[in-house]
Amino acid sequence: MKMIFQREIDALKGDVMRLSGEIEMRLALVLKAIEHRDADTLREWMGRDNEIDEKEVQIEEECLKILALHQPVARDLRFLVAMIKINNDLERIGDIVVNIAGRGIKLTAFPSIGVIDKVLKMGLLVKDMLRDCLDALINVDVAKANAVILRDDNLDNLNRDVFQTVVGLFSKETSTITVEVLIEIYTVARYLERIGDHITNIAEDVAYLVDGTIIRHQRLT
Repeated sequence: MKMIFQREIDALKGDVMRLSGEIEMRLALVLKAIEHRDADTLREWMGRDNEIDEKEVQIEEECLKILALHQPVARDLRFLVAMIKINNDLERIGDIVVNIAGRGIKLTAFPSIGVIDKVLKMGLLVKDMLRDCLDALINVDVAKANAVILRDDNLDNLNRDVFQTVVGLFSKETSTITVEVLIEIYTVARYLERIGDHITNIAEDVAYLVDGTIIRHQRLT
């Protein structure tokens, strides 16, 4: 029975890693498409949202099946609880990536303005945070997970910078088209900030996975 349980756990880990890798790849390609104003690529990723949803449901069903059949305790139970939570955060990131693609399509219809560079800088930070968070998950590296959590403050600062820039441009702008572009740009920034929140949740779950410590809502120092 123990061997069967371990095989199912290993298969579950593999499924979560594949899902996380897929989402990391989609985020990178969507941000690149926005940078290069590639509406066709953005439309392609908008049309593939169901793939992530289906994988998320499959992983949750696997977790529940293992819980029901093996009734794990201690570290094994923490692992399954963490996988359910991480799976949900990954699915939400996938949804937000689709939303970013939709906003990006609208942006390609308008002339580019400088503030988009600030948003793309946010995107680079989010990609790095997601990659490092997934590395922390794969290696069960709490120190690396904590470092990701601390970087969320940098993302929040960049988001505030985008907001202040957009507000400043609003006050000077009379063109309806440019105002619409600014709204779309700031919406993308807000989506990236929300991805950062989900990445932070996953990083916190790595700590929970190791020793059951719940650090959510605590400020690391």
